[in-house]
Amino acid sequence: MIWLNGEFLPWKRVRLPVLTQGLHYGASVFEGERAYEGRIFRSRDHSRRLLHSAARLVMDIPFDVDALEAAKAETLARSGLSDAYVRPVVWRGSRLMDLATQGADVHCAIAAWPWDEPTPHPRVGIRMTLAHWRRPPRSAAPVDAKAGGLYVIASLAKDEAQREGYDDALMLDGDGDIADATGANVFFVRDGELFTPERGDFLDGVTRQTMIQLALDRGIRIHQTKIRPEDLRGFSECFLTGTAAEVTTVVEIAGICFVPGAVSLELHAAYQQAVRAPSDHFPPALLHPQPFRHIGRAFPTHGA
Repeated sequence: MIWLNGEFLPWKRVRLPVLTQGLHYGASVFEGERAYEGRIFRSRDHSRRLLHSAARLVMDIPFDVDALEAAKAETLARSGLSDAYVRPVVWRGSRLMDLATQGADVHCAIAAWPWDEPTPHPRVGIRMTLAHWRRPPRSAAPVDAKAGGLYVIASLAKDEAQREGYDDALMLDGDGDIADATGANVFFVRDGELFTPERGDFLDGVTRQTMIQLALDRGIRIHQTKIRPEDLRGFSECFLTGTAAEVTTVVEIAGICFVPGAVSLELHAAYQQAVRAPSDHFPPALLHPQPFRHIGRAFPTHGA
């Protein structure tokens, strides 16, 4: 079943017009969420981020967090799913076909489906390369929004990596610093301490924030800092975090090898325990990056 604008429809009955703004101009935002034993992990944080992303693209959703939470829970129940991937999505419709959006209609849907793609065993890991494509700066795109249009870059980078025989690609920002993977955040380990790129020109994922809290709970020191590609040889372990990736260890990046060790394995196990816990203690996910400056003026990072 699909929840669409407040009502439930069978998958086969849901149709979208070809002349839809979300299709032509990437005017959409979405969330990727995982349900474990019938409970969506950090569900309210995902709902809050969906509303935040929509506001960044100046799309008004006539549903608040509580309404979205109820719709997600009922979508899972009606679909008969316990362990599943949940996809809320918001897009501009077909009322107005123009780059200008004033007067455009906005739609919201929620889908869920079984998730049977296993995360690679933490002692096996994946191989990555460096992407040729780069993340746009905050002055060029709303990087704190989970916007469909921004994922074109990630899709190009991942396709290119897989054509070259790798599993994924590590992406840089406009300054040449390490940003993230195509659809996940990245962590490194050196001397038992965690290193991750400081928040900037990439999406600060809910799973990334979960991982930081899990590490702090275990007394693992964390450095959020700029990391250059030439710094990679100084790290012993590497792993990715994301809703789909969960905690995925990395054994190679462009010829530089890593060995999944004590820190990666401990945090992998901690995350698997956290997503199945009856409740969580994580603080609300952070949604707002620091304001950027452009042509001598400070621009806001929320709303329009």
